[in-house]
Amino acid sequence: MSKRLALIAIGGNSLIKDKDHQTVQDQYEAAYETCEHIADVIASGWRVVVTHGNGPQVGFILLRSELARHAIHEVPLVSCVADTLGAIGWHLQMALGNVLRLRGMPGHVATVVTQCVVDAADPSFANPTKPIGMFYTREEALKHAAERGWTVAEDSNRGWRRVVPSPRPLEVVEVEAIKALLEAGVMVVAAGGGGIPVVRGPDGTLRGIDAVIDKDLASSLLATALGVDTLVISTAVPGAFVDFGKPTQRMLERVTVAELKELHAQGHFGKGSMGPKVAAIIQFLERGGREAIITSPELLAEAVEGRAGTHVTP
Repeated sequence: MSKRLALIAIGGNSLIKDKDHQTVQDQYEAAYETCEHIADVIASGWRVVVTHGNGPQVGFILLRSELARHAIHEVPLVSCVADTLGAIGWHLQMALGNVLRLRGMPGHVATVVTQCVVDAADPSFANPTKPIGMFYTREEALKHAAERGWTVAEDSNRGWRRVVPSPRPLEVVEVEAIKALLEAGVMVVAAGGGGIPVVRGPDGTLRGIDAVIDKDLASSLLATALGVDTLVISTAVPGAFVDFGKPTQRMLERVTVAELKELHAQGHFGKGSMGPKVAAIIQFLERGGREAIITSPELLAEAVEGRAGTHVTP
């Protein structure tokens, strides 16, 4: 237990490279490539917990369910989330285990299908905004809304989609199980896709609820609960930039949480891209975290040793 502990939240580019590489085998190969970089982190003396996204994969399951609804019952959204936690977790578990074996490195990997408690009164349930699933014409979308109780909205002028709640995660249910695995020296894959959203009843029992949780906020929550040394958010770029995409863009290398909050308030981080990652980092550090990093998969090992990425400290 003397080794440092990092929680590495990998983004969608670590699972699906582009629209031409979306098959199950393509996804495994992408996961394997990222696990090579995670193994470099382990080789440098870190224990790791890995979290991941699942947006496209949930969309695939919903599409299959939609196309097959004439023949078999549809799959509820919360079950789609659970399905992806098992399938993607297995890919990462198998890939990282294979990398470690081929390198002759010790270590076991296990996936924890993780539930996250949300508040049934979260404002997002009254105002769903997270688009999921396939695109429809306006007429089709309104018909689904009338017949199936969906909330629908136009998505970036590309068509109409179902929109669902995205409540804030409040508690990681399986945190003690994850701690026990870490104590036993196991590398853990957990809280995939933000975890399975559940609400807790007055008697303490849980029930699933149709929603999706932001995976970076869930990763931040889990990192706090585990007391990790470093939260690493892996994405498609080497770090966080100000004036991204402009001639004046520059990558942040070392910044305090106060400075990051100010830049966030100034609108430097896109709402649908870097913004949620920055918000998760701010949450982690304000809850007692010591360091957070934003970087790309191929720079993970260099980043945790301080030689790459954007580093944020209290």
